[in-house]
Amino acid sequence: MVTLIDNKALRHPEKQKRPDSPIQRKPDWIRVRAPNTAGYAETREIVKSKGLVTVCEEAACPNIGECWDQKHATMMILGDTCTRACAFCNVKTGMPGPVDPQEAENVGRAALEMGLKHIVITSVDRDDLDDGGAQHFVDVINSIRRQSPGTTVEILTPDFLRKTGAAEIVIDAKPDVFNHNLETVPRLYLSVRPGARYFHSLRLLERVKERDPTMFTKSGIMVGLGETREEVMQVMDDMRSAGIDFITIGQYLQPTKKHAAIDRFVTPDEFKSYESIARAKGFLMVSASPLTRSSHHAGDDFARLKAAREGRR
Repeated sequence: MVTLIDNKALRHPEKQKRPDSPIQRKPDWIRVRAPNTAGYAETREIVKSKGLVTVCEEAACPNIGECWDQKHATMMILGDTCTRACAFCNVKTGMPGPVDPQEAENVGRAALEMGLKHIVITSVDRDDLDDGGAQHFVDVINSIRRQSPGTTVEILTPDFLRKTGAAEIVIDAKPDVFNHNLETVPRLYLSVRPGARYFHSLRLLERVKERDPTMFTKSGIMVGLGETREEVMQVMDDMRSAGIDFITIGQYLQPTKKHAAIDRFVTPDEFKSYESIARAKGFLMVSASPLTRSSHHAGDDFARLKAAREGRR
């Protein structure tokens, strides 16, 4: 059982004023091609025509060219403005507008038109809503199931901090994968993820397994923010204690000079080591590489995740 630490000092953190940090030149193993394929253009047109927002664009994901060329896109619901100001995130911060009543229907239609076998749905944090946007997640899941019943659904949710009962209604909508990222090690939360609490996020994922033991759970962290190897090992142990099935580990890339500085670029060999250790700790699926992101190759990983569970029976 994971113990929830209720630290009142973390409930209303002040936005930190960070000095500008020069953006370091990326090593060769992180270079990606600019998106310019026909498949990319087609996906972009479908997304724009439905008035949808994607985390691929908002978070400046380095894999957007590859994913959109294959008609893989991670839909970001509940608008494009987040109520928090995490030091690593490129999504804009402020007071969001009203929830689009047509968004759920449009996401379901896009899943059908794109012929998606697997879709990832994420969102901004909506601390301004009574349920943190939980019912909207349910509406989107139901719309996809109705319009594109062959599409499996993975959700990447906010933490629903201080939103009693919110997580439960999302779990009960039975997404195929429930993902919530821990993002970094506990020591760095105040500087990197000041509006969140590590043990609350961990407990959220544990509650998913308690409510539905058959549901796949997933979480990820970034490295290169100043964490130690031992701290990464401890996060893996915490995840396994919470029953998390799938871990992703990727390199943090600084979006702008205003964001948290990169401490270092973790080498491909170090990522391979993390992958080996995570598998030894019992995760059903592990994705660890410089360009690993939560939704990168999510459909293929989900298929392997199901196969891995079947193999253990």
